[in-house]
Amino acid sequence: MPSQIQVEHFTNALYMLLDEAFDNVHGLFLDKNTSLFETLATISAEEASAPVGGHCATLAAQVKHIAFYLDGLEKSVRTQQYEKQDWSKIWRETKVVTPEEWDDLRTQLRESYDRIKKLIGDTAEWPSDWHISGAIAAIVHTAYHLGEIRQALCTVKH
Repeated sequence: MPSQIQVEHFTNALYMLLDEAFDNVHGLFLDKNTSLFETLATISAEEASAPVGGHCATLAAQVKHIAFYLDGLEKSVRTQQYEKQDWSKIWRETKVVTPEEWDDLRTQLRESYDRIKKLIGDTAEWPSDWHISGAIAAIVHTAYHLGEIRQALCTVKH
């Protein structure tokens, strides 16, 4: 008989990893004070509007992309419908942001993140590798873009 991870253990591990990526560093994979929301709190609208490396997407686009990804993941899991997405739209359209728009983007990301946490809480079982992979992908995808944002800050802030 194959051994299984208890749902509660898996869910708690997901919450801890998401918390590290978004809010509170536990020392699992980030350095102190480097979670996504801690990092975004240090970025002005002007800095968020600067193209990374002078010609790539802006930091604002990175934030909008993370929220877009989380929203798509949540919708797909809840509806069990996997629609094709225009992933490049955000990169093409998100340019200069005002301070109000920058605040709105960060709020939108917080709301997307909160919906993902609720989705995890609403999940009584993890019925397939696809569901487990999707949950882990939310962490990996966010961590990747957090790394891009933090790397870009070295250029933008200097």
